[in-house]
Amino acid sequence: MNSGRKLLSKSLASQILSLCRSIAGSRSIVGACVCGSYVLGQKEAPLEVLLIIDGFSPGLMNQFRFIGSHPLLIFALDKRFFERDVEQGFLGEAFAIQLLFPYIPVVNYNYLKTYEIKLKRRIILECMESLVLDFPELSYELQIRPEYFLYEALLSRVRLFPPMLYTVSNFLRSDLKNANVQSAMEGFCEALKALESEGIVEKPDECFKISKDFINNVKSKKVRFTSFLKISQKTLFMHLLAIFPNIFKFLWQSRAILRKFLSFETLNLELMPSIEDPKTYLLVPTANGLAPLSSRFNVEAFARKVLSSESGAEVEIKELGGILNDVYLVSITVDGEVRRVVVKSFKNWSNFKWFPIAIWTIGTVKFAFLGKVRLEREYAINRFLHSKGFAVPRMLGIYPEERLIIMEYLEGETLDKLVKRILEAGNENDVEADLKIVYKVGEILAKVHALNIALGDTKPENILAGKDGRVCILDLEQASRNGDKAWDVAEFIYYTGHYVPLFRGTKMVELVAETFIKGYLAAGGDPKFVKAAGKTKYTKVFSVFVFPHVISALSNLCKKVELLG
Repeated sequence: MNSGRKLLSKSLASQILSLCRSIAGSRSIVGACVCGSYVLGQKEAPLEVLLIIDGFSPGLMNQFRFIGSHPLLIFALDKRFFERDVEQGFLGEAFAIQLLFPYIPVVNYNYLKTYEIKLKRRIILECMESLVLDFPELSYELQIRPEYFLYEALLSRVRLFPPMLYTVSNFLRSDLKNANVQSAMEGFCEALKALESEGIVEKPDECFKISKDFINNVKSKKVRFTSFLKISQKTLFMHLLAIFPNIFKFLWQSRAILRKFLSFETLNLELMPSIEDPKTYLLVPTANGLAPLSSRFNVEAFARKVLSSESGAEVEIKELGGILNDVYLVSITVDGEVRRVVVKSFKNWSNFKWFPIAIWTIGTVKFAFLGKVRLEREYAINRFLHSKGFAVPRMLGIYPEERLIIMEYLEGETLDKLVKRILEAGNENDVEADLKIVYKVGEILAKVHALNIALGDTKPENILAGKDGRVCILDLEQASRNGDKAWDVAEFIYYTGHYVPLFRGTKMVELVAETFIKGYLAAGGDPKFVKAAGKTKYTKVFSVFVFPHVISALSNLCKKVELLG
């Protein structure tokens, strides 16, 4: 896939190849390509190079260089690691993902093309398996346009790793979208052609159908992805621990380079395009012909039912940003009056969708992955807490077969915005009112724990400071009886550290954590859960996206909880 070749001059290609050879030494370069935003049309973006070496003894290595004034990031890895990442997701697709997008071959185009098709073949098979499990009966009738696999791959991976949205936005930018999509689709079409010859898919017309044998085979499976997870869980986690601290250390010591990288990556973030709904490329037969299997139609229908709205009323549907679910704000205007509800769709976290979550939380916490289980938890714990006087959204409807819940829309400010305001303040006097709310959150969590309930997902985005003065708990799909209460404390505290601005000290984030802990203890929270939150068991989960000095400060604060009581 080389739609961006024109962006690489002979001189630049020669310099990149020279650097690659110096890294490989006496080892053979199996393949090398330029990838990332530069290839997608952003000429000022840092150059990213994927370098695959036969018998590369470090296994994985990253290097920062400059070609002239242009920053260059080289990811070098052993051939075996790369091929297993393509074929099995051995490294969570950290390197294989580059072949999903257009790239510029530097060494061995045929090798790269072969593994691009292998990657896209696996993506197609995994997407089809998820479709069969999500639609066990309807899957026999589904007609799939090839673009479905591309957009589903993009959407699922962005949901798991939001920073990837920047690359996707460049891929889908209006002036280059058609060329980029066409380039990416070549590999998918070749993979589909091979699958058709194997009898795994059928092509009665322009669309593809999943073969009955494939569907029946998937439905007969009792355990999914067991071998995949066993092979790759610990391997990826250990490599993440090895790679990311080294990258961070280099950048921290070379702030000029870091600023140069960040100066490009922070441009025009507000212009991010939305990824097309993959379901628009899933078609089902109806009396009026083929119709797209788009979730928005169901959302609107269920919202109308709950709000008792006539079909002619004006409807607006807005995504609320669920990372692993589809969450919508539905507004219906009737005679000038606007009625709002929140509709939450509980998908199964299957295949690649839940893989990194399992990786990041190994040995720490177990998440519920099945949509049905999460829906039941959301409903049951919500009703229980409501009966005990806690502020939670009212349940307006539950539809287990469709895995949909409709709930009350609450107005207010989510706590992440409030926390960011505190962290950016000059001193605590400027944010006294905000700190009181943080204190109240600690109190509420302690009272929930006293009922032997663990919330399971206590990041600030899931807590709302309501306009009526109440502090509301918004997300309960991971809540459970007899759950891990130390995890609740740890997630709130360390996720708060996630918002600390670059090069900012820890004074204000420690103030937020200290205020939260004091509220927790004052309301009867057990100090042992706070102390446990300081252990490596919990800090390791957040080390991927919270700066080390912030984690260290917050961990020490938890360990010295007896000084805060």
